[in-house]
Amino acid sequence: MYYSAHVGCSVLHSNSIDAGLIMGFVEVWMLLWVTMAGDWLAYGELGLAAVGFAPFALHRWSCSKWLSQQLQCPEEMSGLDMTILLPVWNEGLIIEKKLANLAKQDFKCHLLIIDSASTDDTVSKAESWLEDFPSAFESHNLIRMERRLGKTTAVKLALDSLKDNQGIIVMTDADATLMPGALSRLNRWFSNPHIGAVGGTPNRLGLLNSETTHRDIYSLLRVGESAHDSTPFLEGSVLAWRAGSVDSSQLYATANADDAQIATAVRLGGLRSIQDPELTFTDMMPLNAKDQRRQKVRRAQGLIRLLARKRKHWFSRREGRFAKILRRNAWMHILSPLAIAGGAVLAILRNITYLPETNLMLSLSLVEIYCLVSWILSRANKSVFGTRTAGTIMCGLESLLVAIVISGRGKSLHMWEQHADVRVALADE
Repeated sequence: MYYSAHVGCSVLHSNSIDAGLIMGFVEVWMLLWVTMAGDWLAYGELGLAAVGFAPFALHRWSCSKWLSQQLQCPEEMSGLDMTILLPVWNEGLIIEKKLANLAKQDFKCHLLIIDSASTDDTVSKAESWLEDFPSAFESHNLIRMERRLGKTTAVKLALDSLKDNQGIIVMTDADATLMPGALSRLNRWFSNPHIGAVGGTPNRLGLLNSETTHRDIYSLLRVGESAHDSTPFLEGSVLAWRAGSVDSSQLYATANADDAQIATAVRLGGLRSIQDPELTFTDMMPLNAKDQRRQKVRRAQGLIRLLARKRKHWFSRREGRFAKILRRNAWMHILSPLAIAGGAVLAILRNITYLPETNLMLSLSLVEIYCLVSWILSRANKSVFGTRTAGTIMCGLESLLVAIVISGRGKSLHMWEQHADVRVALADE
């Protein structure tokens, strides 16, 4: 009896010890798992941030280095005729100023206006101005579309009408003012037989500091790419190319960024596509941050869709240096916003679940606060020392991500809404 009771007590005591050991093991394992999970989130966030931000630093460094190889504009004229392609839609407020700016240039061109079914007095004002100044251009022609189908469709139609042209086509926007001598400088570029397309550099009017920073960065990259080989993105505000180097069938009517489509098509056809930093034009940035974001999302969608369509050239040996430029732009415009969005999700999960108890966690939290503050300030058109460039990049990534989501939903932004307040401001200048 005593023996049985003693044995029973020993068994109970042994079971208690085993249960305590198991519970202790479970607690230690859970603590280790929680710590490791926090580290995994942190390392995942770091990895995605590196993927997202690395191409901007790498490409900016490369473009700064490539600038030393910059081409010089030839001194001699090309001997080619020039035809100005002017796509318009509801530009009644500024069409006369635009025609006057073109007529003041020191190179006399042919003029082709294509109107996307304007509902205002654009056409009547253009016709009246051309009647008043019949010698302003070598010749002029006006094509009226029956309905509005987007700028790219208008450009395709214009290219079809110019299919027998043997000179230079210069596309320009109604809201862009060309610098004096712009057309002569463009003509000189084409005395170099390797040049297929030339774009201008913007000088934007307005009060949005973030737009100025964005344009400075954007122009540095485009000019650097041009020096190294070619840039896939040129500004449609003033863009010239050799007639015949782009066929209308190469442009996607339901996609925007027709200027970038033309620049890329020219380079893939074997000629160089460059941005001239000394060939400037003046236009006006959107007057408020909301319209600025709308414009950037629309532009972002066009560039993303173009890069996605040209993905077979990202690693093409045939394209040489240009393949690297395409590849890096695809990284920045498609992969980077997705990586940063993923990193942001991990950052939120980590900060909700874990306190910044280690140096790694604390450092990450400080970087996250810096990025968040830079983004918020840039959206509000404000900045403090050291936040402007970071804020501009963060806002750019935001626009790219929104454009990716919109494209994923099957919505196209090629039918844009005009910034009417910008037209009023330009008309009042």
